[in-house]
Amino acid sequence: MSSLARPFLDVRSSDEMMEQYDILIVGAGHGGAQAAAALRKAKFTGSIALLGDEPDFPYERPPLSKEYLSGDKPLDRLLIHPPAFWAKSEVAMLLGRRVTKVEPHEHRVSCADGTVIGYAHLIWATGGSPRRLVCSGHDLVGVHTVRTRADADRMRAELASTTRAVVIGGGYIGLEAAAVLAKAGKHVTVLEALDRVLARVAGEPLSRFYEAEHRAHGVDIRLGVAVECLEERSGRVCGVRLVGGEVLACDIAVVGIGIVPAVEPLLVAGARGGNGVEVDARCHTSLPDIFAIGDCALHVSAYADDAMIRLESVQNATDQAAVVAKVLTGTSAVYDSMPWFWSNQYDLKLQTIGLSIGYDDLVVRGRPAERSFSIVYLKGRKVVALDCVNATRDFVQGKRLVTERIIADRSMLADTTIPLKEMKNAPSSYHV
Repeated sequence: MSSLARPFLDVRSSDEMMEQYDILIVGAGHGGAQAAAALRKAKFTGSIALLGDEPDFPYERPPLSKEYLSGDKPLDRLLIHPPAFWAKSEVAMLLGRRVTKVEPHEHRVSCADGTVIGYAHLIWATGGSPRRLVCSGHDLVGVHTVRTRADADRMRAELASTTRAVVIGGGYIGLEAAAVLAKAGKHVTVLEALDRVLARVAGEPLSRFYEAEHRAHGVDIRLGVAVECLEERSGRVCGVRLVGGEVLACDIAVVGIGIVPAVEPLLVAGARGGNGVEVDARCHTSLPDIFAIGDCALHVSAYADDAMIRLESVQNATDQAAVVAKVLTGTSAVYDSMPWFWSNQYDLKLQTIGLSIGYDDLVVRGRPAERSFSIVYLKGRKVVALDCVNATRDFVQGKRLVTERIIADRSMLADTTIPLKEMKNAPSSYHV
């Protein structure tokens, strides 16, 4: 066993009144839970604490806007591990606590409830909080976000009395919520400030496909619109006023306009960052003995031309957690995983591999009208990403095209009779 797998307590304060752990993990979502589990799997024998600001044991968050919101999947089926797993793994569960201050040189954190916790190594896995509207009425009763189980529960409690819903934001969270609400028989309107949904993450063919699908399910998609304010009746939202004066009546409003990374205590403590906290290839921040993983971690990505990015995905959180666990138990590791994502809407399963950031060409593989197709993104003639709708085989086989930056013939990419696994680099005379 590596020497790093032994307890670290000798490097910290000897204050007997302070809770102290060899490894303190702040954030009990996917990243934090996987980091704790990976450390035990790597035979780390020191003390571990998992601190989260929610009262629940770690659970999967993607289903909140889909199966959980619809009632198809209860909370016990969302748990990443049952409570007994954490007890058997000897991971202290510090639930319902929120860290407000980090003192890196003293190796301790302070919580909102007044407790102080010492650590030898800190893993910051806090994710982020939903970005809020800033217009008047943003805090009315009936205005919802979907980031936590409590958020989804509040919305579910109001669905029985809801006839009309307005979803603000045409990204994945907004569209997933819209699909659930439409399937529940609600009249749904989606508002998107840009000229198409998913504009920040996908090409126009995918955007137009999902706009058509939602409209076919009765959803009113409004593009290029801006919200002026939310109107109220007796303290509750009753309408969304658009710039220009039109008011859309509603019983609830769902806001899905992104997240704000929860890194303020680290930035105040001196960590480099801004829209997230910067980490190196080992997920180490600029602060001593502090790592960061998941949605809040700004890292260099080879899949984004070595730009610093944040990835809001389960894959990213899980793989970064594995890297930190290896580093802390003496195994050399760097984070270089292929990004992948998914979204379920109606009977459509979208799977994405790679990052389409900065693409300069795309190929539609298959027929969107048949509701099973892929979009292959190219940059400098090389395959950089795929969006696969009900096309799992393309998703699986497309990974190699992205990792090897294959220069594929466009006509071959478009030909669904040719499996992607057979694609090879096109001749040097190939032209886009």
